[in-house]
Amino acid sequence: MIFWIASYPKSGNTWLRALISTYYYSENGIFEDYLLKKIDQFPTKKYFKDYKYDKKNAGETCKLWLKAQEKINLKNEIKFFKTHNVFGKVNNFDFTNSQNSIGGLYVVRDPRNVITSVKNHYQLNDEQAIEWITNENNFIYNVQNFEENGFSDFQYISSWRTNYKSWKVQKKIPIKFIKYEDLINQTYIVVLEIIEHINEITKNNQKIDKQKLKNTLRSTNFETLKKNERDKGFSEAVPLREDKNKKVPFFHLGPKNDWKKILNSDLKLKIEKAFEQDLKELSYL
Repeated sequence: MIFWIASYPKSGNTWLRALISTYYYSENGIFEDYLLKKIDQFPTKKYFKDYKYDKKNAGETCKLWLKAQEKINLKNEIKFFKTHNVFGKVNNFDFTNSQNSIGGLYVVRDPRNVITSVKNHYQLNDEQAIEWITNENNFIYNVQNFEENGFSDFQYISSWRTNYKSWKVQKKIPIKFIKYEDLINQTYIVVLEIIEHINEITKNNQKIDKQKLKNTLRSTNFETLKKNERDKGFSEAVPLREDKNKKVPFFHLGPKNDWKKILNSDLKLKIEKAFEQDLKELSYL
């Protein structure tokens, strides 16, 4: 069965994957790049290779989501997957269901901080960024490999609000919601709760290894991941538009991404106006 690690883009999903993959797939809690690959992204091309579909049509893969998940589950094991997709129907096709998914985590982040990361990662100006984060019809795909893969990794992300709400209101599978800010400020407590949630959902009776957990936190802190990217590169970083031989740093600001210090007042007001009720519900306002 599939266990989802879900979020809107640039909300801490990669850090969460690093924490989970290091704790569950390393021997001693020491992060290595290869561990991230233990938690794959869905959807991607390789999960559709046995099916016929129009790769140039953004909506074509939707009809294969459940079929691909059924095939993944033939191995009869727990499989973690990262996704930015909304939970629900697209073109009348379900993203997932309780027959294929056992549960998940959703990490939500203050959109006033998300937007600065979105601007950096997708190389957008202010107007483009506010349109991007509020666009109910927004989707993403791998621009770099479009000629080869087409829309094979098409993910329908919608707006920041609809994305998090879609996972919040669904009743098909149990989801633990995490605020990125809590993950930053109370890392040990939150990650311990995450492991307890995963173990309960997956019926893993193994006792939590506190020393391994401490090693995991030390080896996956932001500065360590940032240094690792500087020294070795990072596969999920995207090329600069003006120089394809260089990449946009993936681990950019992390905890230093503080909207109070770096977000201009016009963009701040636009986000607060667009998401006022959600910000209040999440105690961001």
